[in-house]
Amino acid sequence: MSEQAFLVLTALAERPMHGYAIVQAVETTSEGRVRLRVGTLYGVLDRLVADGLAERDREEVHQGRLRRYYRLTDSGIQALAAEVNKLSANVRAASSVLRASGFAPLQLGGPG
Repeated sequence: MSEQAFLVLTALAERPMHGYAIVQAVETTSEGRVRLRVGTLYGVLDRLVADGLAERDREEVHQGRLRRYYRLTDSGIQALAAEVNKLSANVRAASSVLRASGFAPLQLGGPG
């Protein structure tokens, strides 16, 4: 799963969102590291919908513009949880190797 897909699924785990809200949530969650462009966002959303991990929730007009909301499916929740478990296992393994090699453990939120 790409980092962009992971972050979009993470955003949608909070609540159904429209595109701009997803972009903002991804930027916040990634602490500014990931800034999705509109084309990238909708490419990711199209793939998630095609894979059954997200679906269109509703559409509404706001200030004359159409907002399409997306939400996670049950499969999306399962895929996100599986990815969290995989990434957590990878972090534990890498931390163990660093400790065994005599390197100081990395601090969360430190330089990446």
